[in-house]
Amino acid sequence: MVRSRSYIATPPGATIKEQLNDRGMSQKEFAARMDMSQKHISKLINGDVQLTPETAVRLELVLGVPARFWNNLEAIYREKIIKAEAENAMDADAEIAKQFPYSEMAKYGWVPETRKTKEKVINLRKYFEVVELSLLGSEQITRIACRRLAITEKGDLALMAWAQEAKLKARDILTAPINIKGLIAILPEMRKMTILKPKEFCPRIKKYLADCGIALVFLPHLKGSFLQGASFMDGNKIVVGLTVRGKYADKFWFSLFHELAHIILGHVGQLNGISEDDEKAADKWACDMLICFEDFENFKRTGDYSEKSVRQFAVAQGIAPGIVVGRMQLERMIKYSVLNDLKEKYEIVV
Repeated sequence: MVRSRSYIATPPGATIKEQLNDRGMSQKEFAARMDMSQKHISKLINGDVQLTPETAVRLELVLGVPARFWNNLEAIYREKIIKAEAENAMDADAEIAKQFPYSEMAKYGWVPETRKTKEKVINLRKYFEVVELSLLGSEQITRIACRRLAITEKGDLALMAWAQEAKLKARDILTAPINIKGLIAILPEMRKMTILKPKEFCPRIKKYLADCGIALVFLPHLKGSFLQGASFMDGNKIVVGLTVRGKYADKFWFSLFHELAHIILGHVGQLNGISEDDEKAADKWACDMLICFEDFENFKRTGDYSEKSVRQFAVAQGIAPGIVVGRMQLERMIKYSVLNDLKEKYEIVV
């Protein structure tokens, strides 16, 4: 028997059992008269096996009740099971849907606008391409390597929504076969772009990465996701998504190189997801790629953290001075309120 708020699916076996009780007939005798095993009869009565048309004919002969009656009972039972399970799944998904930033997703045009809970559930199922939202917990569906600043339950769902949009957008980006060696080869050229404006470097970076089998997508930030970027496999390409909320140059480039680190270090597509050690390794790789570790250590030892000194060091490294400032702030060399004039704020079109 399957129950939901509106439906109770009772198997035909319940009626069979009533007939046997009225006749004082045991299941063992009934199985012999039906020429079926006792095990099969037990499953039939409990609704664990389907009542087939052949069985319906046998029931007519043994119990004297027309086969069409049994066939109809079975059809009603199966229909109510589907409706009850669908209703139960809808109720469960409605609770999950409440955790998504649906209004914000609708504002960006990711899902249709609606206030009706059932419509939200259906729209979210279509958006995520799953029959039930509970399936989003499957590692086969959400294998994401990401950089964010905090983790909450709502944040996890916002992250999934953001990553799904990146996946959908990436499907329109043509990419060559994945080429990790090619990606490593173009890193020095990409690093040089830190001194350019977004309108200059964005199309070039997208082209470079697409040639290496990577689709780069820029998306707005979803509240509560604390997301900076994410990378994951989708079919025969790698998707890298970056948020563009008030991005300062240092955060933008660090987030990009952090995601590229996950790719180069082999973290993307891991069955067990991304570990804390993987995140730390990606952080270190991104830091050292943007600013040579030895050179930065030498710069630290000078003790001269003036604007002039920072600019000179940035020129010597061939990178934007804001990246140097961000690194200095991160390592507590200076306060977060110092030298922010050197940190350019990007306006990147989504």
